[in-house]
Amino acid sequence: MYLAVPREVANGERRVALVPEAVVRLVTDKHQVAVEAGAGAGALLSDDAFQTAGAELVQDASELLARADLVLTVQGFGDTELSGLRPRTMLVGLLQPLTYPARIARLAEHEITAFSLDLMPRITRAQNMDVLSAMSTVSGYRAALLGAVLAERFFPLMMTAAGTVAPARVLVLGAGVAGLQAVATARRLGAVVQAFDTRPAVKEQVESLGGVFLTLPLPEGGEAQGGYARRLAEDEEALEQEVLAEPVQRADVVITTAMVPGARPPVLITEQMVKSMHPGAVIMDLAAETGGNCALTVPGERSVSHGVIVDGTLNLPSQMPLPSSQFYSRNLLAFVNHLFAHLTEDKSGPDLADEILAATCVTHGGKIVHVPTRQRLEREALS
Repeated sequence: MYLAVPREVANGERRVALVPEAVVRLVTDKHQVAVEAGAGAGALLSDDAFQTAGAELVQDASELLARADLVLTVQGFGDTELSGLRPRTMLVGLLQPLTYPARIARLAEHEITAFSLDLMPRITRAQNMDVLSAMSTVSGYRAALLGAVLAERFFPLMMTAAGTVAPARVLVLGAGVAGLQAVATARRLGAVVQAFDTRPAVKEQVESLGGVFLTLPLPEGGEAQGGYARRLAEDEEALEQEVLAEPVQRADVVITTAMVPGARPPVLITEQMVKSMHPGAVIMDLAAETGGNCALTVPGERSVSHGVIVDGTLNLPSQMPLPSSQFYSRNLLAFVNHLFAHLTEDKSGPDLADEILAATCVTHGGKIVHVPTRQRLEREALS
């Protein structure tokens, strides 16, 4: 099969879908891998490294895509690139179908069979394909480091001849993969860390990393299907903000990680809460791309409001492009091997009876097969 790895076209994206070590594995399995010249430059991977691994280097993106049976990307691509694909070509990437449903509709119109890795089911046999967890690990780590830099104060307790400086207070909102990595990193830097989550089940994980756990007394619990935090009702959100008011006020750095796929994330930090924080405090909002957990977050910008730094930087994994690409490539390789093992008898397409392929496939046979995306487009057409 002819596998194509184009350069990423999304603004600021420095990751690459495959790294040379994954190319070696695919070439060994008798697949032909072609990489667009310069595709790995942002991740500090040279064209020579890909060629040494056995990849064909292609200068022209349109030529690369026209020959592809399977296109491997990080964030997908735009209409210009899409027009160069042959019908029934397979595409894999982080396509975010609920955030960009119109793009999914265009894939269907071009009869592309597309898989979105952000829809990976949380089941045991899909763990080595869990791209979101891998990228969340990078985001949580990077957020803690950036918070430490922006706060302009010591994270650890400092005892010197000039006196003692108390450790920084870090508050992490959301104890998923990103939140737990932020807790671990802030603790390694010496900060006093609190972590909040509506799911009591994560208490043990937070405490094992040295954090103090905070939660809400919710009669119905805070966990939804698949282990994710559920969306709270309006009165529960008000209680949540009330519980968080004091910890936010005392914090030197707040790292927020609460996101809802395809929807605006909950507002955990109101403007009044920001006003209560001390000048120079920092809010790292990892939910900025879909609106933010702080009422004052400006997606893609770092601003100062009421003396508090509110960081809405997008795509933190791209700020660590080499390790992020290595993680992504390993997850992607596992998915691709699974895909190859579950093709139809004539090898013309995926066997969507498989649970993993069925969950991640968004377009096939000229149709949108991901029901939530199709329903969103139908609602938008009626509005």
